Amino acid sequence: MRLLLVEDDRALAGVLRRALVEDGYAVDVASTAAAADEAVSVNDYSLIVLDLGLPDGDGAVLCRAWRERGLDAHVLMLTARDGRRDRIGGLDAGADDYVTKPFDFEEFSARVRALLRRPRGPRRTSMSAGDVTLDPATRTVWRAGIQVALTVREFSLLRYLLSRAGEVVERAELMEQVWDAHYDGLSNTLEVHIAALRRKLELPGRASPIETVRGVGYKMVDMAGHQTGSPML
Repeated sequence: MRLLLVEDDRALAGVLRRALVEDGYAVDVASTAAAADEAVSVNDYSLIVLDLGLPDGDGAVLCRAWRERGLDAHVLMLTARDGRRDRIGGLDAGADDYVTKPFDFEEFSARVRALLRRPRGPRRTSMSAGDVTLDPATRTVWRAGIQVALTVREFSLLRYLLSRAGEVVERAELMEQVWDAHYDGLSNTLEVHIAALRRKLELPGRASPIETVRGVGYKMVDMAGHQTGSPML
C-alpha cells in the first residue's frame, strides 16, 4: 500500500519513513501543504500521515479541503499540539485518528495498521481469493490451510493483488503501490519478487494463484487451485 507522510521536520520524517518502509509500505514524503496537495492530486494513497503544523498552512484546513473534494484515504494527524480543542478540530476536519508528539513508535505503527484495516468499502477482517487467505491484522498468509512465510515486500505485493482479485493489475500500478516514487521502473525487481512469491505459494497439484497477463501485468486468480493463463514471467 502507498502512504503519504506530510512532515516538515526532516529528521522526524526520515525516521518515520524508514519505520513505515520496514513495515512494508511504499512511502512518499512531503514537507509542505502545497507539496502534499500536489501529491494527493496525482496519486492514490491508502493512508496519509499529516502534520498539523506546516510552514505554509494548517494541516486541519488541508484535510478538510481534501475531504470536501472527496478524498477517502485514511488520515492520521501527527502534531505537537496536545490541546483538547486541537484534537477535536483535527478529527472534525476529517482525520481518522490523532497522535501527539512525542509519541511511542510502536504505538504509531499500531495506529497505522489499525487504520489500514478499515477498508474504504465494506468492512472485512481478511482478504482471500480461492484458497489463498491473507490477514492484514496478524500479517499472516495461508494457501489451502497451510501457513506461508513471506517477506515484507512479498506480503505487500500479495495484499495489493488480493485487493484487486480477479482484475488485471498493470505492472506500473503494482510498482507504484508497493514501491515508491524513487523506484527504478527499468529494473526487474518486480519480476523477481513475483517469482519468489509464486514459489512460496506453490503446492503439489495446485497451480499458481497469480496469473501473468503478457505485456500488461498480473492477476490474482479467484478459482481455488486453478489458473486460466500462463504462470511464466
